[in-house]
Amino acid sequence: MAEKIRIALPEAVAGIIGKLHSAGYEAWAVGGCVRDSILGRKPDDWDITTSAKPEEVKALFERTVDTGIAHGTVTVLIGRVGFEVTTYRIDGAYEDGRHPKEVAFTSSLQKDLERRDFTVNAMAYNETKGLVDLFDGLGDMKRRVLRCVGDPAARFSEDALRMMRAVRFSAQLGYDIEIQTRNAIREMAPTLEKISAERIQTELVKLLCSDHPQRIGICYETGLTAVFFPEFDRMMQTPQHNPHHCYSVGEHTIHTLAHTPADRVLRLAALFHDAGKPETCSRDAEGIDHFYGHGEASARIARRVMRRLKFDNATTDRVVRLAAAHDIRIEPGQKPMRKAMNRLGEDLFPDLFVLKAADLEAQSGFQKDEKRAQLERMRADYEEVLRRKDCVSLKDLAINGSDLIAAGMRPGRELGTVLQALLAEVLEDPSLNDRDYLLKEAFQISISR
Repeated sequence: MAEKIRIALPEAVAGIIGKLHSAGYEAWAVGGCVRDSILGRKPDDWDITTSAKPEEVKALFERTVDTGIAHGTVTVLIGRVGFEVTTYRIDGAYEDGRHPKEVAFTSSLQKDLERRDFTVNAMAYNETKGLVDLFDGLGDMKRRVLRCVGDPAARFSEDALRMMRAVRFSAQLGYDIEIQTRNAIREMAPTLEKISAERIQTELVKLLCSDHPQRIGICYETGLTAVFFPEFDRMMQTPQHNPHHCYSVGEHTIHTLAHTPADRVLRLAALFHDAGKPETCSRDAEGIDHFYGHGEASARIARRVMRRLKFDNATTDRVVRLAAAHDIRIEPGQKPMRKAMNRLGEDLFPDLFVLKAADLEAQSGFQKDEKRAQLERMRADYEEVLRRKDCVSLKDLAINGSDLIAAGMRPGRELGTVLQALLAEVLEDPSLNDRDYLLKEAFQISISR
């Protein structure tokens, strides 16, 4: 038994454990909920492990769902909330690097905890006996170390996704990965190819949205990105001999991530914003590197990688747009800003400003104050266009195709051409966004064509 630790179990969790105890079974809160409670964090969910068999759990509770009955898991419904209750088990052979071929139920809590991934996730708790910590998870928490339960090579051979989870937990908790665990990841990284793209995507996003997204660098150091994101390896291996930069492309990306708010789309955009630099790098006669067109190249790579990792279309499209636009330069003034808003989409700019600011903070000190001032002028121009409610798209135009048809213009492709010509005028001079003027101008444009 470990030192005295008190955890305030939710009423429903305490009730489930208590009911199992009253029926003569062992039961404990287990895993991440115990870890997070000790850390003073509110667990996302509560898992319960028990000596009761699934059919015995189902017999005790009125409302249950067979969510993973073959692996001993029954979900007990308390009100509208479900709690997973899993029988102590021993996993059989892992044939796919992810799932055991079969499981055997056991009456031993120790055997159940031995099969878990990391010591900080292998602690159990109930209010009767307190904390059970057979593998010094509490000590590792105090040392801020992430360590596998038992032989790390065995744990990763059972489930290759645990290697990604190790980096993700390191990023979420701010813990160092213990040296033997890290060496095992490096040795076994190629086996990550057995894992589905969807599961890798989930771990990557959790890593990126953590307090330490820069720890994606561990994925490179241990060979994981070579499996699921080899484009990142090229970024890490591409220097930037340019006065505006002081890091390689990959290192710059890592620093950009650290300066980006923990938003899923923004962190992904930061990850991909310079992904096109390795393939667009050129060096001039003075030895200075240039990356002409890298925004569009980055957007292409972002789309390719995100499709490979099975991201949804909406997220992919927005990240691609941000990657393509991150390096644009807009001249001062509302007119250039209106045209940029028309070209890029008004909705993109709030995130684009955040990404550009993070990108800037990860550059060298060369002209940094001037670049900050330029960004602030750009932001001020954007806000002024919004304040004045200037027209920046066809939806803001004072007339539409129906108005032109009602005025006598024939339906057809010419309508769109005329509306685009009117919009071009209004982007130059927003005072022209007047219905009467635009109707007259529309027929002049139509006659001239």
